[in-house]
Amino acid sequence: MIVGAGPGDPTLITVKALETIKAADVIVYDRLIPTELLSHAKPGAIKIYVGKEPQRHEMSQEEINELLMRLAREDKLVVRLKGGDPYTFGRGEEECEFLLSNNVECEVVPGIPSFVGASAYAGIPLAGRSFASSFAVITGHLAEGKDMKEYLGRVRSLAQAADMLVILMGVKNLDLILSEIAKVRGWDEPAAAVMWATTERQLTVAGTMSSLLDAWRRGVIINPAVIYVGRGVNKRVKLWRRGAEYSTWGQSSQQR
Repeated sequence: MIVGAGPGDPTLITVKALETIKAADVIVYDRLIPTELLSHAKPGAIKIYVGKEPQRHEMSQEEINELLMRLAREDKLVVRLKGGDPYTFGRGEEECEFLLSNNVECEVVPGIPSFVGASAYAGIPLAGRSFASSFAVITGHLAEGKDMKEYLGRVRSLAQAADMLVILMGVKNLDLILSEIAKVRGWDEPAAAVMWATTERQLTVAGTMSSLLDAWRRGVIINPAVIYVGRGVNKRVKLWRRGAEYSTWGQSSQQR
């Protein structure tokens, strides 16, 4: 089973996902899952870490695929536990396709995507009738062999088409991405970065694209982060939110 663990707060996992963790013989888990969830595993359950960090992978994707297949063929109930949602830039579709193509049963349990959790916990709505009728979710991580120029052209097109923009895995190339969006929106467009969303470590940096870029250059914005661009960012001053906040003028506020 390929299971979404949600965005970080362990209480945001679905009932079905939690039931699969409790029943699993083996749990193969990623870096960004809430580790508290592993405490729900039954006695004797095997836990295997296969997390991926920038420039560092415990296992390649191919090795993970083979591991899942081997374990499943040993007649074990295998839970592949992923942060967020498996089908939202989670490569869950690659793993499920591999298993099914090798005659191994695969069931997928959805989870709350990281950008949805970050949206709620940082007070940044994705859409609403007074400020945004559309939003687009963009990956900032290019697959091997992809052309950067072509990618940035697509970013620019989405900046023209969608009211709110959400960028996942975009810290490494944030300067290039924001520069492309600024060609359409200008540098005064509202923008925010939410790091370690929904966890006790959550930190939000909010301001304009210009101030966000400055914070990035000073090393304030790090992985894992969800980036938001658009008028929805301004709504946060009137909405519930949690976590620490970092002023784009360099002052950190108290925990809310």
